[in-house]
Order: sequence, then structure tokens, then C-alpha cells
Amino acid sequence: MKVEEPDELTEEQFQELSGILAKLETELMEQLAGFKEQAQPVDLDLPIGRLSRMDAIQQKQMAKANKLNAEQRLLQVRNALTLVKNDDYGWCKKCDEPVGYPRLKARPETPFCLTCQSEFESRRK
Repeated sequence: MKVEEPDELTEEQFQELSGILAKLETELMEQLAGFKEQAQPVDLDLPIGRLSRMDAIQQKQMAKANKLNAEQRLLQVRNALTLVKNDDYGWCKKCDEPVGYPRLKARPETPFCLTCQSEFESRRK
């Protein structure tokens, strides 16, 4: 089965995706600001039940993981915004082929085309 090569972005698509990236950066920064409150240490001396304390510790760990994911995605978004400024956005960092509008619309910060991303993921398994 032959995979159709994606086309380069049109100027309209480029502008649309640039706006999406800028909005995503703002949303992620707001999300990270909200994690500061959730990341406070669990006070083990509070007079709460053992299960409540365990639940609080679990919630803190989940917030920590979510914060890490948001930080990583924010870094990718900022890298993509740098590519936008340098007029290199929309090109695969590995094979230098167009990433394609549908893939960028789904994940605007992605640095790789679907083929290169699939190769990378299959090697990780």
C-alpha cells in the first residue's frame, strides 16, 4: 500500500496553525500555573484518615505527572513556534519532507512526518 506524500502548507494553513500554536502555548502556561497549587507537599501531620492521606498523595503524584507532560508539550510548542519564525515550520526534522496539514492540525507541535514518527515508535518497542 503506497502512502501518499503530503503537500506543503498553503499560506492560509500556515497562518491557521501558527495561531493554534500561539493559543496552545498560552493554554499550557495557564495549565502549568495551576499545577503549582496542586504540587504542594502533603502534610503528614494533618488529622485526616489514612485513606484520605493516601488519596492526597496519589492526587499529588498524578498532578506531578500531568505537570511533566504539560512542560514537555510546552517545550515542543515553543520549538514549533521558533520554526514558524524561521519559516521552517511544517517540514519533518528527519527526512525534510512536508509533515502535512492533517497531521499538523491534529498535533501542531509535531516535528516529524507520520512515516518518520512511525519508524521511531517501532524502534522504541
